[in-house]
Amino acid sequence: MPVTAAHTRGDRPPRIPEVDALRGFALLGILLVNALMMADPYGLGTADNPDASTLDRTVEGLVQTFVVGKFYLMFSFLFGYSFTLQLTSAERDGASAVPRLLRRSLGLLVLGVLHAVLLYVGDILMTYAVLGLILITARNCSAQTALRAARIVYGGASAVLLLVGLASLLMSDAEAADLDAEIAAGFAGLVADYRGDAASVVQANLGQLPDALLAVLLMGGFVLAAFLTGLHCGKRRLLTDTGTHAAQMRRICVLGAAVGLPGSLFMALAVSGQLGPRWAILGEVVGTVTAPALTAAYVCGMLLLMKTARGAGIAALLAPAGRMALTNYLSQSLAMAFAFTAYGLALYDRLSPAVVVLGAVVLYAGQLALSTRLMARHRYGPVEWLLRAVTLAQPPHDPDRTPATR
Repeated sequence: MPVTAAHTRGDRPPRIPEVDALRGFALLGILLVNALMMADPYGLGTADNPDASTLDRTVEGLVQTFVVGKFYLMFSFLFGYSFTLQLTSAERDGASAVPRLLRRSLGLLVLGVLHAVLLYVGDILMTYAVLGLILITARNCSAQTALRAARIVYGGASAVLLLVGLASLLMSDAEAADLDAEIAAGFAGLVADYRGDAASVVQANLGQLPDALLAVLLMGGFVLAAFLTGLHCGKRRLLTDTGTHAAQMRRICVLGAAVGLPGSLFMALAVSGQLGPRWAILGEVVGTVTAPALTAAYVCGMLLLMKTARGAGIAALLAPAGRMALTNYLSQSLAMAFAFTAYGLALYDRLSPAVVVLGAVVLYAGQLALSTRLMARHRYGPVEWLLRAVTLAQPPHDPDRTPATR
């Protein structure tokens, strides 16, 4: 049965099932990357692991090729798209949008700081909170201006990173290997902290926060470009009638895969060390710069799939998880912090990447099932309800139940 918008009460606006399903899909990619990063100091090529087995390298190579750098951009695109829905909601309610959006950004910032310090230093919510201020400033721009700005930001960020990547080739393989060894020298202390106690886990997260913030600066341009692209698509309401754009989406799928896959494969080969240690930085840069192409292919491919009978069933499975994506995102980190750190099982640096990925898939399946049950009874997930209360400066209306019709 085709996916349709949820029934509404009163003047409640209908949801866009495609947006929810895309969020649900993005949750899987985010989980796979974060799980590997949280489980192991060598996660996804932070430094070359000399003890990695062929299976370990294969699993991480697949995640590098098809997942890394793609799904946080999908979330960012959807964040920009949903921003236009929030503007419409404020207009419909006769409220000023700016105070609402500023409160929402503050709520995201607080959640992000707590998430980074207590659970996972690779938080994205702080970035969304800060860069979201640019969206607020640009809220009245035209769709075409938003797209033009996205291209300029993407081009500038890509140029800077490519210069850094090319400069890294000036290192010899021996110098690059020494740099890896220097990074790896700090891993023993990291392992001890994550296996120690709750206080040492927080200390480890705080110690890595400066590096994480530097990574945000380097990646912020791509997040902002995705925001602006989502803003462009939201202003044109492109996800409310995807059927009329099918031919264009097919072209994007083909071109996106043609550009994105070779770049991602090069990144996987470089980061794994098969091209030599000094190629790792350039590989990550090329993978980052070409990731938006593959992300666009994923988005368009999923939208086309959801127009088929089988795809509609997949979308119906994913959409409830996407409706409570923030709750699921934070719950993923909570579950993994319990598994990998001294908060719980302290399995940090004790599991192979293959086992970690398998566990992540099981966790995701559980989230899909739980989300379906919760969204059949409630309009919001727990964290979504809290963030909406902050946004509106009052408890959301009718938060307790919603008809289970889709």
